[in-house]
Amino acid sequence: MKTFEELGVNENIRHAIEDLGFEQPMPVQEEVIPYLLGNQDDVIALAQTGTGKTAAYGLPLLQKLDPEVVGTQAIVLSPTRELCNQIADDLNSFAKYLDHARVLPVYGGASIMTQIHELRHNVPIVAATPGRMIDLMNRGALKLEHVRTIILDEADEMLNMGFADSINAIFEKLPENHITWMFSATMTKDVEKVAKNYLHNYKEIVVGSRNEGAENVNHIYYMVNARDKYLALKRIVDFYPHIYAIIFCRTKRETQEIADKLIHDGYNAEALHGDLSQDQRDLTMQKFRQHTTQLLVATDVAARGLDVEELTHVINFGLPDDIESYTHRSGRTGRAGKKGTSISIIHSREKGKVRQIEKEIGKEFVDGTLPAPEEICQKQLYKTMDDIMKTDVDEDLIAPYMDEITRQFEFVDKEDIIKKMVTITFGRFLNYYKNAPAIEKPSSSRPSRDERRNEGSRSRTSRGRRSHDTESGYTRLFINLGKADGFYPGEVMQYINKNVHGRQEIGHIDLLSKFSYIEVPQGDAGKVMHALDGTTFKGREVRCNAADESGHGSGSSHGPSRHDHGDRRKKDYSRSRDNKKYSGDKHQDSNSNSEKKDDWRGLMNQSKGFKFSDKEPDFSEEGWARRKPKKDKE
Repeated sequence: MKTFEELGVNENIRHAIEDLGFEQPMPVQEEVIPYLLGNQDDVIALAQTGTGKTAAYGLPLLQKLDPEVVGTQAIVLSPTRELCNQIADDLNSFAKYLDHARVLPVYGGASIMTQIHELRHNVPIVAATPGRMIDLMNRGALKLEHVRTIILDEADEMLNMGFADSINAIFEKLPENHITWMFSATMTKDVEKVAKNYLHNYKEIVVGSRNEGAENVNHIYYMVNARDKYLALKRIVDFYPHIYAIIFCRTKRETQEIADKLIHDGYNAEALHGDLSQDQRDLTMQKFRQHTTQLLVATDVAARGLDVEELTHVINFGLPDDIESYTHRSGRTGRAGKKGTSISIIHSREKGKVRQIEKEIGKEFVDGTLPAPEEICQKQLYKTMDDIMKTDVDEDLIAPYMDEITRQFEFVDKEDIIKKMVTITFGRFLNYYKNAPAIEKPSSSRPSRDERRNEGSRSRTSRGRRSHDTESGYTRLFINLGKADGFYPGEVMQYINKNVHGRQEIGHIDLLSKFSYIEVPQGDAGKVMHALDGTTFKGREVRCNAADESGHGSGSSHGPSRHDHGDRRKKDYSRSRDNKKYSGDKHQDSNSNSEKKDDWRGLMNQSKGFKFSDKEPDFSEEGWARRKPKKDKE
């Protein structure tokens, strides 16, 4: 193994990283550092999260700074404020003995005026999130004429979060002679697209294999019925007394519910999701990094960019929609040569997704059997005894109380004292598992009745469409926009907030290539559909309606859009998806009489001049024509 000196790192930087405890370069550093120091080419480096990528690009970047240039020479883009701060802290540590090197983090949620003031002084390196960087560029505070290097850290995460347009806007403002270094855990199609558009004659450096899982991570899944998922989580957590883990959930609501249940049951747990303020997020992360919190329950979006050392486990409370997200989740454990475990709690319909992930990451999952109550109690008993034996006693502190303690226990047997002491620390596990409910493993060949009732259909059709386990109390809506239209998570929320008055609660968002599904509270479904249907997004007319049981847009559960009101109800029930039209006749044939009544009520709700009567409406063509409103009303 080579040393940092053999890689070409200069003495001042070596001195700084030695202070940090760096002794030998990690594999990605050994591959990347000499190339970046010796070449001016664009680079794409693929390596798992937590393998030392910041130092791999940070050391060459600092070494290649020109002390004579006044102004920003390099930009480091990252997806989240947490990662942005971390990058700036690391680079400033590496630059400890470089007088001319300074790194400034700029991100949303912090005072932009303070950041503008800082940029007026010479800042050679700016670590930024895409949105805040564009704000600073538009205000003329961040000037790019001296930028020679731009780095995209966690490029796949940024693009998956919907920053493609922002990245395009930044690249268009860069000087022509700049070089680009992209660092990513996976080589997605979006990363390849950016590389094709903006990188020239680039070198691809792969540490390990493309899109593989982290080398030191074991992958296990436990298949349970829907009603038993939380019970299974409790057993897993109890079986590993020293667990230090992130538990990933799909929605903000589920994240908070699981965290609340764990806290109620006596676990050291906290929730991390988008509804928390920045101060709350910072406090939650501080407690987790300091191991005050043992279990962090988080959504994918909230946890992006988190870098926490020594995680023993990552637990998936259900698998994510895409393989890249699973790779990022599991890559948060098993870092720096240590072993880690990725556990997934799944139902039978997710077995196929497990096989897809296995194929992509090149590793097999272990089909796990949940530990029995006896095994859990034994594990916890050993922990209790170990904690007692390792407890340090402050003789001076306890001495004044020993006489009273001795008198109190004078006539109590040693065995009884031990039993009582262990019961105090271990009793709750004995009480819980004494009558713990059985957790049956469902057959993988067919979903159980409980799963079908509680989870809903999640099959994938031959045309690539799928239904989704809609959260209780939510309605699933179809939108004819997908990733191919630039419709990413960031754009989804902006688009909804722009068109729906007031703050709109959103559940799960399922983005596909050419269309999407979003979940909204049942009481808001009509309002959201009416607000979005008929609008435009990047020049494309939007269709939004309730998804039917097969997962497709039903097009029949709400009133006409603001633009075509009654006419489309009479003649054309067409809905656009993947640029295909379903004719009005076909739609009418598929509608039941009750669905037509729902159409009628939706029309009446939006046409203030009508009132319901007890008389059954006439749904014939003539009946529709007589009931057509005379003019549209917003």
